[in-house]
Amino acid sequence: MNGIELSRGYYEEYGRPMLENEFQDALPYIAVAFTGSGSERYGFDDDISKDHDYEPGFCIFLPGEDIIDRKLAFRLERAYAKLPKEYKGIRRQQIAPVGGSRNGVIRTAEFFEKTVGAADGNLTVQQWLEIPDYALAEAVNGEVFYDGYGEFSAVRERLMEYPEDIMLKRLAGNLLIMAQSGQYNFMRTLKHGEPEAAQLACHEFVNAALKAVFLLQGRYMPYYKWSFRALRQLLFTEELAARLSFILMADHSDPAVAEEKYTAIEEVASWIIEDLQGREITKAVCGDLEKHAYSVNDHVRDSEIRNLNILATV
Repeated sequence: MNGIELSRGYYEEYGRPMLENEFQDALPYIAVAFTGSGSERYGFDDDISKDHDYEPGFCIFLPGEDIIDRKLAFRLERAYAKLPKEYKGIRRQQIAPVGGSRNGVIRTAEFFEKTVGAADGNLTVQQWLEIPDYALAEAVNGEVFYDGYGEFSAVRERLMEYPEDIMLKRLAGNLLIMAQSGQYNFMRTLKHGEPEAAQLACHEFVNAALKAVFLLQGRYMPYYKWSFRALRQLLFTEELAARLSFILMADHSDPAVAEEKYTAIEEVASWIIEDLQGREITKAVCGDLEKHAYSVNDHVRDSEIRNLNILATV
């Protein structure tokens, strides 16, 4: 049972009855969800990750104090703290004084302010350009079990995907990184006798390729340690994941392996170029990712964003 399933079951069996029986007046104004930081909020947790933050619990999100005041919020915290300490053989963690930073009673505005820097989810252009993709992933992951007021879901909806121009700008920058690190520098550094630099080039290429794929799929790439797991859940990416894994992991001290790595780099580039062309966001007709990067950048409609340095978001 992963963390989302555990949270949902605990809410349905204990949380919802508590809220319906004790807080009928508050129900129209709250949301209940399991979201935020941690592998369990993505459904990525396993037996190893159960050594921390794995517990039956959920978040009760509240609007501002003009709707639910401190006294009622405190009552909700106390009621949450009194829920059963064990569920399905799994004990809740010791938290003090009540609630917790990941589970328990949380103000909606405080959650989104902490996660993305905007209490209402209305990010400025500068914020969209600068915010890490994993932070956005944490704001919209997990599952919403109930939202009587609609505020929490509305903020999530505003953050669910990048605005088109921001997506294109980020994509262009990552395509250029792929071109520089993989298509140009990988073999060049090996010829210079710098295998460490070649390995760094592989890391740069793979990281940029991962970001490009997630951008093209309209998804936020999560924190780096879950990026491959998340990639394998996307459609049509199993072969792509295998090639990226090979580029990252194979020992290129053997010249034959180095050549195979370069072939894999070009294969990944070809797949992404084909996707760009299918979406008609590039006018380039070659295999050079650098040319496609600048062509994608040219598709940015807002002139101020388009004229920023192409690497402004990476």
